[in-house]
Amino acid sequence: MSSNARHVKIVRDDERKGDARKERWREHRLARRAELVQAAVRAIGEHGADVGMDDIAAEAGVSKPVLYRHFSDKSDLYVAVGEWGTDLLMQRLKPLFRVNGSTNELIRRLLDAYLGLIEEYPDLYRFVVQRNFTDRPVVSDPVSNEKTVIANSLARLLGRYMRALGMDSGGVEVWSHGLVGLVQASGDWWLDRQTMSRDDLTTYLAQVIWSAIDGVLRSAGLVLDPDENLDLLAEADLEAVPDDELG
Repeated sequence: MSSNARHVKIVRDDERKGDARKERWREHRLARRAELVQAAVRAIGEHGADVGMDDIAAEAGVSKPVLYRHFSDKSDLYVAVGEWGTDLLMQRLKPLFRVNGSTNELIRRLLDAYLGLIEEYPDLYRFVVQRNFTDRPVVSDPVSNEKTVIANSLARLLGRYMRALGMDSGGVEVWSHGLVGLVQASGDWWLDRQTMSRDDLTTYLAQVIWSAIDGVLRSAGLVLDPDENLDLLAEADLEAVPDDELG
C-alpha cells in the first residue's frame, strides 16, 4: 500500500471514530435530557404547577447550572415537559382509534382515556396549560400541538367512516377540531370544579358528541344506532392504517 493510500485510510478511520464518538455523545445527551424531563414531571407532581427550577434541580439531584446545560431556559424545559405529556396521551389514545365496536363505545373510550390522564396528572396538566413557568414566548406550543395531533387522528378516522357511508367527508377537520376543543374546555372546567364524577362527565360529553354526529348523519338521510357495532371497516382495514395516519 502506498503512503498516500495509508494516509487516506487513517484519515477515514479517524473520521469514522469521530462520527461514532459524536453519535454516542448525542445519544447520551438525549438520554440525560429525558431523565431530567422525568425529574421535572415528578417535581411538578410534588410541588404543583408553580414548581420552580430549584425544585426540579433538587428532584433530579443536580445543580441549576447542570440543568441549564440541557435546557437553554425555562421555556425550553416547559416545551420538553409538554411534549412528554403529549406523547403519553397519544400512547393511550392511539390504540383506541383502532378498536372496532359501537360508536358510543369508541366515543366513551376516547373520552375516558383523555379525562383519566388529566385526572392522573392534574398538576402536570395545569403546568402545561397555564404556562406560568415560561420566561419567554415558546416557539412550539405543546398544547396547540397536542390538540392538532388528536384532531387530525380523529379527522382521519371520521373521514374513513363517512366515505364508507357514501357521505361527503369535507367537513371532518372542522368537526374534529371543534370536538377536541369542546372536550378540552370541559376537562378544564371539570378539573377545577370536580362537581361530578369522571364517569358522569364522560356520559354527558358522549351524549353531546353523538348528538352532533347524529345531526350530520340525519342531514344526509342516515339514521344509525349508536349502540350497534359499526362494522363498515373490517378490522384488517383498520390495522392497515399506518401509524402516521393515527397521530
